[in-house]
Amino acid sequence: MEQTETIQPAERLPYDVVVVGAGAAGMMAAGTAARSGKRVLLLEKMEKSGRKVRITGKGRCNVTNARPAEEFAEQVRTNAAFFAPAFAEFNNRATIRFFERQGVKLDIERGERVFPKSGKAWDIANALLDYCVDNGVKIRYETRVTEIMTLGDRVFGVRYVNKRGFERKEECDRVIVATGGVSYPATGSTGDGYAFAADLGHTVEPLRPSLTPLVTSHPQMKYLHGLLLRNVKAVLYIDNEPIREEFGEIGFSERGIEGAVALRMSRDAVDALIDGQKVKIVLDLKPALTEEMLRERIARERAEMAPTEFFGELLRKLVPKALVMPLAQELDIHSKNYVSKVTDAEIDRLIRTLKGLTFPVTDYAPFECAVTTAGGVCCDEVNPYTMESRKVRGLYLAGEVLDIDANTGGYNLQIAFSTGRLAGMLKK
Repeated sequence: MEQTETIQPAERLPYDVVVVGAGAAGMMAAGTAARSGKRVLLLEKMEKSGRKVRITGKGRCNVTNARPAEEFAEQVRTNAAFFAPAFAEFNNRATIRFFERQGVKLDIERGERVFPKSGKAWDIANALLDYCVDNGVKIRYETRVTEIMTLGDRVFGVRYVNKRGFERKEECDRVIVATGGVSYPATGSTGDGYAFAADLGHTVEPLRPSLTPLVTSHPQMKYLHGLLLRNVKAVLYIDNEPIREEFGEIGFSERGIEGAVALRMSRDAVDALIDGQKVKIVLDLKPALTEEMLRERIARERAEMAPTEFFGELLRKLVPKALVMPLAQELDIHSKNYVSKVTDAEIDRLIRTLKGLTFPVTDYAPFECAVTTAGGVCCDEVNPYTMESRKVRGLYLAGEVLDIDANTGGYNLQIAFSTGRLAGMLKK
């Protein structure tokens, strides 16, 4: 009798892909991979998914920005060309459709910023989690990945410590690293992905806080805490050269100068401070008025005042109450001076200050206060059409771990969704 050789089927691994990090990019990647029939394991070191998503936008979650594609691209500060294919695959319109299909109603607010109608960031985080669960993703919480295992130039799994403290490993052909940056470390973003990437031969561009409050040495800062100025023009100067101009809101807190305008400027300011350059922000509190128009306005206000009214009352007609005392001190004019005694030279000084209130910037708030991280895994070492590493086959990267960041306004979350979606497609 002729003997026939029995062919043993190749051992099938329990999972096709392991995703590291259950944030915005990780959950989008995991759900996408599972939806296409892949067996997906999602590992998260915190006790809950989407910790950072749940607090973003002051708990409201600015999901994306509805601006047209070309305008959107202008808001991406680093590696916009690299990001373009991911955005083309899954853009802001696709993000809006995705969440609405997940049952989250959205509103478009000022500046084309998109928020959940409920005003609750939890709705976004839960929608992403549902996307994973509904498509069969297996999730393990309180599980810390310690190593991406490789054989030669390709991935063959991960090593991790489970919630009971035991070291385990999971073999698979593909790993998606979506561990976030180092901003808001309390949410679990502690830079693990950068260490994994560096261990595997990737270049990690220097990390620094982005969209972070700026610290000033202005002597009146202690009086300004809690003040929010709307409709101001701000100019960022680096070594006395105007670098960036912004219009909108600026605020003051114990953390420093913040609000949308300051956060957008912080990217350039932080880099300049690291390089040892001189940085200042100059505010025009009356951008709609020329100096001459402002002079006429002040003259009208003075004409309507009694000679014995105080200078502080004149200031109150021009600026918010919280700014009266700091401005008087800045001008070195006592707020209780009679308005009739104020000289033309002092009025000139007032006009110059209203049109150019200067705040020297001496430092920036740390990662704990930053919205996002600038720097990260060098994009030249990642395929922009797949998010797969050019150095390690089967390794994909998504979200804040990459050296991509953008202005405030929903752009950074869109980067997470677009790169997460593309990574989860597991293209070759």
